[in-house]
Amino acid sequence: MKITDCFQVRNFVLAAVLGTGLSLVSPVFGQNISYIVDLNGAGLIKLGTLGGSDTFAQAINDPGQVVGYSDTAEGSRHAFITGPNGVGITDLGTLGGDFSAAYGINAAGQVVGAARTSIGNQHAFITGANGTGMTDLGTLGTDDLAFSIAYDINAAGQVAGATSADLPGGGTTHAFITGPNGVNMTDLGTLGGSTNPSSADASDALGGVNDAGQVAGNSTTSGHYHAFITGPDGVGMTDLGTLGGDFSFAWGINAAGRVVGESGTSGGDVHAFITGLNGVGMTDLDTLGGSQSFARGINDAGQVVGHSDTADGSQHAFITGPNGEGMTDLNSLVSLPTGIVLTEALAINNHGQIVAIAPIPEPAAYALMLAGLGLVGFMARREKSAKQADGGAIFRVPVKD
Repeated sequence: MKITDCFQVRNFVLAAVLGTGLSLVSPVFGQNISYIVDLNGAGLIKLGTLGGSDTFAQAINDPGQVVGYSDTAEGSRHAFITGPNGVGITDLGTLGGDFSAAYGINAAGQVVGAARTSIGNQHAFITGANGTGMTDLGTLGTDDLAFSIAYDINAAGQVAGATSADLPGGGTTHAFITGPNGVNMTDLGTLGGSTNPSSADASDALGGVNDAGQVAGNSTTSGHYHAFITGPDGVGMTDLGTLGGDFSFAWGINAAGRVVGESGTSGGDVHAFITGLNGVGMTDLDTLGGSQSFARGINDAGQVVGHSDTADGSQHAFITGPNGEGMTDLNSLVSLPTGIVLTEALAINNHGQIVAIAPIPEPAAYALMLAGLGLVGFMARREKSAKQADGGAIFRVPVKD
């Protein structure tokens, strides 16, 4: 994606997400079927659907419970949760409307995402343990078109997301954090500035929230979007800067406050990055030989996953070693059916299970969770010690496009 395309998609998302009910998830190329690939002997395990043809996996917790959204027999799309290691699939329902999608899950199985209400608005939701029950988190807006979306949840049940908010000069979209179990939505504000002089400042919490309550996300500055990190419980917002270019976007945060995402470089490319502890310092993760790379997830060991252009211009999923060391093509570490290429990795848990996507020739798309990865040898070789429309079809950009 060209840098201008990044801005076009990003501006579209921030303008439309809460204004028209769009959600943010990973882009797809057609039908998507979710699988677990277990390189330790279980083989290829297909995740079920909710009665329709497509299942879109979005996140995974340490027990291996997968959440996302799936087509139903009636033609809607509903949020789902699986059992440990992807076994079974359960419809999480909606908030009274015809659509829901899950984007985050904690170790207890509390799920967050967005769902349409009975009057068609999109509101953030939280469930109880193992996906039981769905509670509307509301919004910070007061008009009839107010929207919200939840991206992530930590062990205490603090939820991070974005909501339309009523501010002087007009409504806009702001990042939020809640208290434990989704109680009390708090506006995190912005870094100031706007990419459009006629519009208000905007922010989101696409980077998620860790167990300390540090939120990672993105905000308008004086003309560009920059990634940010907050202190514990969402207090304070710090600009993470860039890799020398004009913009940066955050997509993940781990327990130590390491943030990952992508940034413009001084040479005009787009590269994945990782920060140090608590967001200090930004390190270029380079690419798989092309000009662009995008980091999408990180675990507590600092293993980063995402996707990158290769030297021949194709897009491949990648994984790094601990603390972002050494970007490796995920396809070189797994055995896949002929013609299948892992093009994007979305998330990784603390056991090395990865949610990834592989378009297939039909065309359709597999959503794969790569369990174990056979990364023991990979890490040993590196001598490193471990320490996300219409009808609900949506985007999780930029490409996460």
